[in-house]
Amino acid sequence: MKTYSQFIVEHNDGSSKNCKKGEYFCKDDHKCKPIPEGHHVMPDGKLMKGEKHSVEEGAAWTKKAGKNKEGGLNEKGRKSYERENPGSDLKAPQPEGGSRKKSFCARMGGMKKKLTSSKTANDPDSRINKALRKWKC
Repeated sequence: MKTYSQFIVEHNDGSSKNCKKGEYFCKDDHKCKPIPEGHHVMPDGKLMKGEKHSVEEGAAWTKKAGKNKEGGLNEKGRKSYERENPGSDLKAPQPEGGSRKKSFCARMGGMKKKLTSSKTANDPDSRINKALRKWKC
């Protein structure tokens, strides 16, 4: 039985990739060719223009590490979101009052009524209810 890495390097025609460093296997011509400048070879053997892709774990704001257990994003989550979305300026909750609180409570209260199921709306541990509690809405 072949290992995963052996399987990946094989091609549709059954030939194995024995190309030297700096070369890729061209499936059209069935031979090794030099990798053109500004290109890289993907794990499946396809040639792609641009810089090498790195496998990233994902942004903190989409994972548990970036979320506050009491609702909303923690500091790490806000910074992660701002890195991925330049120009954004997320701020911490403003539970003590002010125009941001008033706007947030009105917007999220409406979302809770219209966009959530009755199960989610009544669940004290749902993200929306946690956020509303955190903002003291």
